[in-house]
Amino acid sequence: MIPAYWPGGAVAKPSRGAVIRVRRLNLFLKGNLDLRDSLHSLRLNGTVCWNGLGGLLRDRFSGIHCRLLHETWTRSDALLAADGTIPVELTQRPLPLGAYSPASQFSQAMFTAPVDAVILSIQPDTMSNLLRHRTQGYLLHADNPWEWPQAEQDWLRASFDPIPRLEVADSMANLERIIERRRQFSDAPILIYNQSPVVPGEAIDCHMGLENIFSTRVRRFNLGLIELSQRTGVSIIDVDSILSRHGAESLKIDALHLNADGCRRVAEEVVRVLDDLGCLSDAQVA
Repeated sequence: MIPAYWPGGAVAKPSRGAVIRVRRLNLFLKGNLDLRDSLHSLRLNGTVCWNGLGGLLRDRFSGIHCRLLHETWTRSDALLAADGTIPVELTQRPLPLGAYSPASQFSQAMFTAPVDAVILSIQPDTMSNLLRHRTQGYLLHADNPWEWPQAEQDWLRASFDPIPRLEVADSMANLERIIERRRQFSDAPILIYNQSPVVPGEAIDCHMGLENIFSTRVRRFNLGLIELSQRTGVSIIDVDSILSRHGAESLKIDALHLNADGCRRVAEEVVRVLDDLGCLSDAQVA
């Protein structure tokens, strides 16, 4: 099942006899913490530091309530290979997959969810390592396998082989296929987060021998995403530019995670793009 969230806190109770016209905006999020933290909520040490997209929408667009459907995402090649069926052995083993449950890893909801817009991220393709089953061929993301019980670690080593990280061209080709498949079901807008390459504290002036460091890899993927947008017309949520304009080191906790102010600024850009695409004016009246 896809988790459903109504971010932004409680809604004020209307006065007796009032006529309430509520417009509902349904968004499907396929991604990880970059999407969840900015659009649903950011929790640090058990405290909600940023309360997500819902509050922004209610403040700026009276009567709109947002419903977020969120699935984690391992990588674009795994999404294309999945057929919605979980391999039997994964249903029979108590694997500690954390947020990357088998239901999420093998879901096809990305292609069939009836929503007003779909929001993706390139982060999984820049970051995630996958394994391929030696006999059945399916792809699996094993979350922190070094922390698994020894018996499950032994099974993983005996059953799977690691596969290489995705290169930019392969990732963008996969994303183009994903976009085409989604558009066969619906013409709902597709938004894709890029990434900030800023690593707090990193200071490099000569890149010889550093061709594959994180910051350079992210820059390559960001450029590939621009070219993908040129070909397909998808909208980019330009996290890199947003953080650059407002000071990346003051908005990032580490190389990947944003603080509350960073999440707010990214969510504001999502609202701007959704409004520009007509999603807010077209939200269904309930």
